[in-house]
Amino acid sequence: MFDTSNRSTRRAFLQQGALVLLATGGVRSTWAQATRPAAIQIGLLTDLHYADREHTGSRYYRDTLKKAVDAVKVFNERKCELAVMLGDMVDAGNGVAQELEYLKTIEQVYAEFKGDRHYVLGNHCVWNLTKELFRQNTASKATYYSFDRGEFHIVILDACYRLDGVDYGNRNAKWTETEIPLAQRDWLRDDLEKNRKPTLIFVHQRLDETKLYSVQSRAEVRTILEESGQALAVFQGHNHRNDYQFINGLHYVTLRAMVEDTGEAANAYAVLNVYPNGDLKLEGFKQQNTYEWPATKKNLKNGCRP
Repeated sequence: MFDTSNRSTRRAFLQQGALVLLATGGVRSTWAQATRPAAIQIGLLTDLHYADREHTGSRYYRDTLKKAVDAVKVFNERKCELAVMLGDMVDAGNGVAQELEYLKTIEQVYAEFKGDRHYVLGNHCVWNLTKELFRQNTASKATYYSFDRGEFHIVILDACYRLDGVDYGNRNAKWTETEIPLAQRDWLRDDLEKNRKPTLIFVHQRLDETKLYSVQSRAEVRTILEESGQALAVFQGHNHRNDYQFINGLHYVTLRAMVEDTGEAANAYAVLNVYPNGDLKLEGFKQQNTYEWPATKKNLKNGCRP
């Protein structure tokens, strides 16, 4: 295992990460052989928007029930230690009672996962509901928190706050106004200062640069991650499409929404393989892109290359 007890060593390790974007059709790299065991495997799915109603445009709400079943089946077959739902688990109901029914239905599917389940709050998770109601009806531990898994550290962030710092809930917010308040940023800085392990970040709204989908304080959050010298990559949803940005040595991957389009081939989910030496591979299924970070290669200038 690489030595990350020294912050300069950790930063040097991070600056070696080059991302390779692969086709999802079974491309295999020379450095990440399928037989090489990962230290951790994490199932990822996002933007299910489950609701028992007819589709609107490209969003097929009912389809995500079957799509989630397929994803959980793969996570279990791969023996993933944990899974992270990256937000918008449900779509809006006509009131709290209906939205709770949607949540309970999709939670029953997610609960079939045999490892530890984690939840990132999305803006649709707390449209009619409050954060507390969401937590009471899932296995969610908190809205933001961190934990260790082996030699790695994992951070779950909550960007479901209005610009004035008020929690989303009870239809009190606009989806375009999203924030990680100062108190949570201070917590994040303190958490990373206390932690000496390479770190993975999970959030719903984007921390990189977009016109409508990014957190207001994204630059401040990125600075905290960069200065820590230990953040490896950020995984996010919200935008419903595959996307990737490389900013100041950090990888920001936006996963495709599960709710988009209909049919088995339209599904989208991923297994994140974290290797003992720091290599990362996001193995995409169906419409989700596959990405790889060889920890021993440098590509700071270009970041992602096809």
